[in-house]
Amino acid sequence: MTQPRMSTPFTELVGIDYPIVQTGMGWVSGASLTSATSNAGGLGILASATMTYDELETAVAKTKSLTDKPFGVNIRADATDAGERIDLLIREKVRVASFALAPKKDLISKLKDNGIVVIPSIGAAKHAVKVASWGADAVIVQGGEGGGHTGPVATTLLLPSVLDALGPGGIPVVAAGGFFDGRGLAAALSYGAAGVAMGTRFLLTSDSTVPDSVKQEYIGRTLNDTVVSTKVDGMPHRVLRTSLVEKLEGGNPVSALVAAARNANEFKQMTGMKWTTMLTDGRTMRRSGERTWQQIIMAGNTPMLLKAGLVDGSTDAGVLASGQVVGMIEDLPSCDELIQSIMTQARERLSELRELA
Repeated sequence: MTQPRMSTPFTELVGIDYPIVQTGMGWVSGASLTSATSNAGGLGILASATMTYDELETAVAKTKSLTDKPFGVNIRADATDAGERIDLLIREKVRVASFALAPKKDLISKLKDNGIVVIPSIGAAKHAVKVASWGADAVIVQGGEGGGHTGPVATTLLLPSVLDALGPGGIPVVAAGGFFDGRGLAAALSYGAAGVAMGTRFLLTSDSTVPDSVKQEYIGRTLNDTVVSTKVDGMPHRVLRTSLVEKLEGGNPVSALVAAARNANEFKQMTGMKWTTMLTDGRTMRRSGERTWQQIIMAGNTPMLLKAGLVDGSTDAGVLASGQVVGMIEDLPSCDELIQSIMTQARERLSELRELA
């Protein structure tokens, strides 16, 4: 049975049926997964950071051919060609632009003036207040349980701190980090969030193009099988514990830096980026105060190590980003089956809670 639409400030803002977001995961969130999520009533988001401009253009066109529902594109606001990518979103009338690093006020204004909903991801209450003052339409708040780049504060503390900082009538808040079922959605709504965002749970669906052997590697893991490492790209990065990650954790810093530079060069060749472009991106990150030069060089590690694991299926040579929630997942439903099960369970829990009131 198909669940009826659930109305929250977020679903009304974006124009979707259910308050569920599939995050933009590099090498994972392509046209197939994004369109499947949107067709199922959630918000699918294309990950463009690991795509060239031409690949993004192709992915947007393919997604539009597979769904007539709203979807989004995740953009690196500090990328040298961010302006061109923004123009592509405007030209193609993409519904949502999401950002891992908050875009500046003028960029937010340009997107909003062209009818695009702007949703930055943030990791602190003060950042939520800042982007809201710049005109952001909503925020995704990821707690430390989340996969990939993550912060130290658990969702159960970060979420209420953001909601309190934004105050009553503030922009919609979507909670991320540790969500995988209807109980989590009911909990997030009870806190005051307007929806949830999930990465690992959508990676582990039949619509995900991640190799089946890699999916089985995830499904066999427990709640203790992830680690937050700074040895992948110099920033806190939650990944599955693998032999490669153990080597990185215990390895020589100089050797790691040399390997990172080698991977950065390979990523440059794959995407057609010029060294001048990469250095310009690096200077932008350096000026922002977010990273040291060593971390910037190590950032070249991430795309190639993730590609080795999530695309090539080499779990020994690659890195597998993962939320702690991996230890709670045992199946590979379609996006539609997943979203329907989440909505069914969430409504059951909310109904039970009403009886307690």
